[in-house]
Amino acid sequence: MRQFVLLAILGLASLHARAATPGETLAAFHAALHDGDQARAMALLSPDAVIYEAGHVERSRSEYADHHLADDIAFARATTRKVLRHKEQIEGGIAIILDETESRGTFRGKKINAMGTETALLEKKGDGWVVLHFHWSSRKAR
Repeated sequence: MRQFVLLAILGLASLHARAATPGETLAAFHAALHDGDQARAMALLSPDAVIYEAGHVERSRSEYADHHLADDIAFARATTRKVLRHKEQIEGGIAIILDETESRGTFRGKKINAMGTETALLEKKGDGWVVLHFHWSSRKAR
């Protein structure tokens, strides 16, 4: 039992350490999707998170978990995501990250070669960060 508690504490500490900056928090979120770790991805979202994706608005964290999270995990696991441009700005307890990405792979039998944009708004919580808002859009690469 002690070993389990120690491993759980170390796991939470490493998650917290990885989420020390807004950029690390965002990278940890995408790593969680790629690893298929729904709990870790959700832990990095604020309870007040709002997500815009594919023309839809997920008005709550639970709505995102129920509607799009499984597909986002499946997509992340089937593709590779490369950040082409990254811009990060922090003002007090709020950070905005603007990324341009390229995703490649095969998803549900279709070849993927897509360019994407991601806007992430993060909020400082304690000595870590959580995602308040995502806005994702993509197009086929030329």
